[in-house]
Amino acid sequence: MDERIADRVIVPDVVGLPFHVGRDVAAESGVALASADPDQPSINALAWPGLFCITAQNPPAGTEVCRWDSVAVEIVGYGEADRGALRTPPVAPPADVAHAKPETTDFVDLTPTENIDQNPL
Repeated sequence: MDERIADRVIVPDVVGLPFHVGRDVAAESGVALASADPDQPSINALAWPGLFCITAQNPPAGTEVCRWDSVAVEIVGYGEADRGALRTPPVAPPADVAHAKPETTDFVDLTPTENIDQNPL
């Protein structure tokens, strides 16, 4: 088995970052982001155009790898959810809310008094 001569770097944590930010963080750390599925197009092609977030990475953050090794990431479009995720519909307000009127029970007297200097706050 051949020994690799490349220097070693630590994989950064890019999960939760927007793809374009994660890509820059990875490059500054000396690794490259790649698609988790080798049969798909490149990760850059999948994440352009649009806003995508990184949801998973392999190897995990803190792993030592050779400089410019690939870190496989999974991405999801901003505002999208995993398949099978249930969207909870908004709760309808009670039917009588349109007829509700606030009751004022407390009043604050904002009338200026003549003895303002004698009553410091």
